[in-house]
Amino acid sequence: MNRNTNTANVCPRAQPRIAYSHFDVRAEAPRRRLLAWRDRVGHVIDVLPSLSDLEKPFQASIDRYQVGELAFTDCRSDRMVLERSLARISTDKVRDFVFQVFLEGGVDNVAVRAAPHEGSRSVASILALDMTQPVRMHRHACRVLTFSVPGALVQEVFPDPDAIHGRTIHGTTPLTRLIIEHVTALSQGIMHMSADAAGGAIRASAQLLVAAFGKQALLSGNARAAARAAMFGQARRYVQAHLHEAELSPESVLNALRLPRQTLYRLFQHEGGLGAYIRHLRLRHAADRLAHNPHETVTYIAFELGFKSGTDFTRAFRRAYGMPPQDFRMQTLGSTHARRASHG
Repeated sequence: MNRNTNTANVCPRAQPRIAYSHFDVRAEAPRRRLLAWRDRVGHVIDVLPSLSDLEKPFQASIDRYQVGELAFTDCRSDRMVLERSLARISTDKVRDFVFQVFLEGGVDNVAVRAAPHEGSRSVASILALDMTQPVRMHRHACRVLTFSVPGALVQEVFPDPDAIHGRTIHGTTPLTRLIIEHVTALSQGIMHMSADAAGGAIRASAQLLVAAFGKQALLSGNARAAARAAMFGQARRYVQAHLHEAELSPESVLNALRLPRQTLYRLFQHEGGLGAYIRHLRLRHAADRLAHNPHETVTYIAFELGFKSGTDFTRAFRRAYGMPPQDFRMQTLGSTHARRASHG
């Protein structure tokens, strides 16, 4: 032991704490309530009210608990349409994974592309979202518990965490009943927990949720599931590494990796198929470059990401995201300039 150590200069490690906030629209004038709610959650997701929605009574409240990189919210709200757009993703820093457990009500019309047929139309009780990807959904009047966690936690089951985006769980299996019991107990007791206990309970809840989605995707549970997870990760890594090659296709992936065709196609079923996954990943990369590389032309980006022509790229981008790439670039640049002006 060093006898010269000055114990007076040794600072105790800062203890974690729960950062808590509460918001209720009842504090606002009746005609301002939905707009006040939109302002409250607008840093993460957009509320899309119709004119008739603004005329109706609206109720919503939220309790938020933050422990380090983990967050938990308990929200009650009337029905609404929510959207996290590519333009918002390109101009903010929200990159967590979110799990929503509906104790009352539910969510439907969950669309992860602009095309309506790619959304889940039945009412779900549990929803998973990757906040780096766009989504639009209709949320019924509900009580929903939400967990925001880093990607490393999701990656424990999903080799590539963004594969969990837009997945939903319906029904009451033993595992989903366990999840609902666990998160309900958390909502009732978190106000009386220490920060360490709350953080552990939030993490345990998220791990249960990831396990449920992993079981649904056949990526967890036994040796066969482990093999599927390995194939899934191998295929996604290959696609990502060869994304800029025009020759990349489902056939080229199968030929290169020599994986079972049926198994590989089943693993990408949630993405709309392996071909749809390749196209969507190219479009996401293209959106990022449109937002952050204004000197690159649309045609240059199209060829760099494996599209055969600028026309093919524009058509695919419009079909996926509801606007041509030129309009998307103008929208994101406008959002960036407006944000800088507001902080300047």
